[in-house]
Amino acid sequence: MKRIYIAIFTLSLLLNVLSAQDRPNIVFLLSDDQTSAATGCYGNNQVITPNIDKMASEGVMFSNYYNTTSICMASRACLITGMYEYKTGCNFMHGPLHKDKFEKSFPVLMRKEGYFTGFAGKFGMAVSDGDSWDDKSWEVMPVDAYDRWGGGPGQTNYKTAKNERIAQYADEYPHSTRAYGAWANDFITDAKKSGKPFCMSISFKAPHLPFTPDKYFDDVYANKVFEKPANYGAENATHLSPQAKSGRQYNAYNFWRESEESYQKAMRTYNQLIHGVDYALGMIRKALEEQGVADNTIIIFTSDNGYSCGAHNFGGKVLPYEEASKSPCVIYDPRIPENKRGMKRETVAANIDIAPTILSYAGIKAPDNMDGKDLNLLINNPNKFKRETITLTNMWGNDEIQSMSVVSKDWKYIYWQYESEKMKPTEELFFVGKDRLEMKNEVKNPEYKNQLNSMRKQYDKQVQEISKGAVTYNDYQKYSILFDRNASAEEKKPYLTGDYEQVLKEATQKRKEKQKQNKH
Repeated sequence: MKRIYIAIFTLSLLLNVLSAQDRPNIVFLLSDDQTSAATGCYGNNQVITPNIDKMASEGVMFSNYYNTTSICMASRACLITGMYEYKTGCNFMHGPLHKDKFEKSFPVLMRKEGYFTGFAGKFGMAVSDGDSWDDKSWEVMPVDAYDRWGGGPGQTNYKTAKNERIAQYADEYPHSTRAYGAWANDFITDAKKSGKPFCMSISFKAPHLPFTPDKYFDDVYANKVFEKPANYGAENATHLSPQAKSGRQYNAYNFWRESEESYQKAMRTYNQLIHGVDYALGMIRKALEEQGVADNTIIIFTSDNGYSCGAHNFGGKVLPYEEASKSPCVIYDPRIPENKRGMKRETVAANIDIAPTILSYAGIKAPDNMDGKDLNLLINNPNKFKRETITLTNMWGNDEIQSMSVVSKDWKYIYWQYESEKMKPTEELFFVGKDRLEMKNEVKNPEYKNQLNSMRKQYDKQVQEISKGAVTYNDYQKYSILFDRNASAEEKKPYLTGDYEQVLKEATQKRKEKQKQNKH
């Protein structure tokens, strides 16, 4: 009998090993607020990102990768669920990701299918079914959903010692970015011992504000003077809608425009933080080599949203313009043949594609609720990857900037829905295939009338999708009215929030009162 047990145990171990060899490991790396324009392989010769650039030269780079909602909480929910925001029901001002949605996210599904899973870094959202929630609370962190957890609530901290789950790395790596690289090394070691294929996700805080780079890299951009892009500053925003210029993205973030000195300091520290993430990528690839698993490990690198960096006088993200909505996206699969490495794909891709793509690599069928597509098809058979447009929404902030747009490889149509005595609903049409800096609104150009009508049809089709698919909670159904090009000001009025700062203050106060009641 003892021999039978030993044989069964040995067979089980052998099957685990074979399973790990058959199914690839997957590493998903996410920076925070990194615009694609701040990455060397995307054409910026002023920045130093050697590991990302090398990964692009060995893998596939998606030239037109967009975040369907360009703000961290909502984007992260889109990334792990493969759904548009109005179906995740998750964003600041709205509410948390409900548990039933999280149960269909890629990390949960992969663990159920035998993957050894781990997460480290800024989780960036709340998972909860309750009315009282706080993304800064441990109570809404899905710690037990992973085999290993090195994450934290809220924004986390650049100081390693102030992040509870990675504090043990603080002596050697006082800045969190390299500490996550060290955590990854330990996770890969444990994952290999488990005998299972693994899926490791790391969400760096960098380069999110406050710009606090790792001093280890102080020499990288010391005394560097960055050239401003041609669309920098308010003088290059006169053609944009008044709605776009009504929010804090245009009226705050003064460090981008106070002086030449403040601009250069912001650019140096922002890019130094990205360089730290690039270095951590190098640490992770080295760990994969040392553990002998590099040949069977797929790496995906992207960011949760872009960053304006002073373009059109904007700071921050949120808006549907190129700098704020686009991020780098690179996939490295060591199994692809040499003659396919270094490919670029121009077709629009998006954060909603990440979850179905990862599941596809793992041999797991994506749930029907996912809106995204498997990017493997775009990589291997682009002619069969059918997609006309991606939809970009902003459902956060003051009423004026809440908007929807559709974007293809060459065109972007934006509809600014807000209407008042001072503002009328505004359309913008940019030929982004030729005018990547979005310097000319072509909406009144008769030469592009057919293109405008085509993009309007794509837009209207997406409004219908929102009408059919928006969750019935967290204040999302209103967008089928607000974003409707045919809705009147009177029809929209009941759905406008008014003073954004006051609404935010009242919501925060209400949440604190509910938390106090729950404690009692």
